Amino acid sequence: MLDLLYAGASLSFNLHALTLTTLGILGGLIIGVLPGLGPLMGIVLLLPLAFHLPPIPAMGMLIAIYIGGSAGGSISAILLRVPGTPLAAATLFDGFPMAQKGRAQDAVGLAMTSSAVGGLVGGLVLVFLSPLLAKFALRFAPPEYFAMAVLGVLTIALVSEGSALKGLLAGGLGLFLSMIGTDEFTNAYRFTLDSFRLSSGPHLVAVVVGLFALSEVFFQIQTGNLLARPNVQRLKVTFSALKILARHKVNLFRSSMIGTFFGAIPGAGGDVSAFISYATAKKLARAEEKYGEGAEGGVVATEAANNACCGGALIPTLSLGIPGDASTAVLMGALILLGFFPGPDLFRDHPDVAGGIFIAYLMGNAILLLLGTLLAPVFGSVLIVRKAWLLPAVLLLSTLGTYALQSSVFDLWVMLAFGLIGYIMRRAGYPLAPLIIGMILGSTMESNLRRSLLLSQDGLMIFVERPISALILLIDLVLLVAIVYSTVRSSRPSGAGKEVAALP
Repeated sequence: MLDLLYAGASLSFNLHALTLTTLGILGGLIIGVLPGLGPLMGIVLLLPLAFHLPPIPAMGMLIAIYIGGSAGGSISAILLRVPGTPLAAATLFDGFPMAQKGRAQDAVGLAMTSSAVGGLVGGLVLVFLSPLLAKFALRFAPPEYFAMAVLGVLTIALVSEGSALKGLLAGGLGLFLSMIGTDEFTNAYRFTLDSFRLSSGPHLVAVVVGLFALSEVFFQIQTGNLLARPNVQRLKVTFSALKILARHKVNLFRSSMIGTFFGAIPGAGGDVSAFISYATAKKLARAEEKYGEGAEGGVVATEAANNACCGGALIPTLSLGIPGDASTAVLMGALILLGFFPGPDLFRDHPDVAGGIFIAYLMGNAILLLLGTLLAPVFGSVLIVRKAWLLPAVLLLSTLGTYALQSSVFDLWVMLAFGLIGYIMRRAGYPLAPLIIGMILGSTMESNLRRSLLLSQDGLMIFVERPISALILLIDLVLLVAIVYSTVRSSRPSGAGKEVAALP
C-alpha cells in the first residue's frame, strides 16, 4: 500500500494535478447543489475534457467532481427541502428542520465536514483494501473475468430503481452496443450498418453524454417551472461545525463504515447507505436528541455515509473492474479511454497510476473540508439560478465537449440519438446505469468467454472445473433467480388488482 502511494506521489503532488482537483471539488459542489443534476452529470459533462489531459490530473478532476457532487446535494436539501441529489434525500429529515430553527449555517457546516471526514474514512479503507483484493484477483483467468463481468451486470440490474427485469433489459442493450464495431478476434465488422464511422463502435463519451446529460435536459424541459426562483437563506463562513462534529465522533465513524461497506457492494449506492446509517443512528440515539426534528446526529449520519460510499464504490471498480455505481462506471470508462484498464493488472503494471488515484481521492476530501466551509455562502447562492439559464449551458457544454473528442459531427448525432433513447427509457421506467455498465463490461465479457472456450478442451466445463469461476457463476445464477422472482412477485399484485377491479 505504501509503495503504491509513494509511486503515485510524483504524479499527484504538482500544480497541474492540485489545481484540477480543487476545480473538480468546486464544480462538483456547484453541480451537486442544483437539484436534478448531481455528481454523475458533472462527470459526464467534463469527461470529454479529461480525455485530453494526463491520466492523474484527469482522474483527480473527475473523482473530485464525484466527491463534491455527492456532498453538494445536502445544501439544497437543508435550505429548500429539495435534495440536490438522491444521496441527500435522508439529509433533509433533520437538516431542513435545523434550518427552520435558524440553524441553517450549522446544518450546512455539519454536512460539509461530515462528508469530508466520511470520505477520508472511505478513502483509507480504499487504500488498504483495494490492493489486497487486486492481489487476490491476480489468480483470475479468462473464466473468472467472464463470470465477474456477468456478476457486475446482474448486480446493477437487480438493485436498479424500478423493475429488476427492466434493469436486466437495459444491461442487455448495453451488451449489444458493446458488440458494434470490429471483432477483435476476426477483424470482421458487426452491426455497423455498412458505415465506417461505426467500425470502432459508438464512442463511449457520446453515448454517456447523450444518455445522461441530454436526456436530463429533455426531462427538465418537460417538467416545466423553468423561470422559478427559490427564496434561499443567507449563509456565513464559520468553523463552528467542527466543534459540533466532535460531539458526534462515534456516530461519525460508525456511519462512515456503514457507507464504505454499502459502497463496496456494486449497485447498493449512497442513498441506500445514507438511509441505513440514519436508521441506525436514530435507533441508538437518546430520546432527547429528537431525530426528525432537527437532530445534529441525523445530518452527521447521512452525510458521512453517502460520501464514505464514494470510497467504497471505488474498491470493486479499481480492484476488480466492476463499477460500484453509475458514477464509478463512467469513471471506469474514463480510465479505459486514458489507456488503463481497472483490475489487478492496474496495480501490477501501473502502480503509479493506482497510487495517484488513491492520493487524488484523499486530497479531494481534504480540499472539500476547507472549501465546503469557506465557500458555503457561494454555493447557497447558486440555488437562485433559474433552469431557463442552466439548461442551455448544459446543452452547450455537452455539444462542445462531444464534438471536441474527434471533431466529428457523427458523434453529435450519436449523442442526440442516445439523448432521445435515454429520455424514452426514463419515461418508461428503465434505469440508465445498467446500459452504460453493460456497454463497458460487454467487451470484457465477450473476449474472456471466447478465450475461455479457446483454452478449454471440454467446452463449457472450464467454467465449473475452476473453483473460483464456479463459485462466481453460482452467485450469478442466484442473482438471476432473484431477478426472475422479483419480477414475478411484483407482477402478481397488479394482476390481482385488475381481476378484482373487473368484478361487478
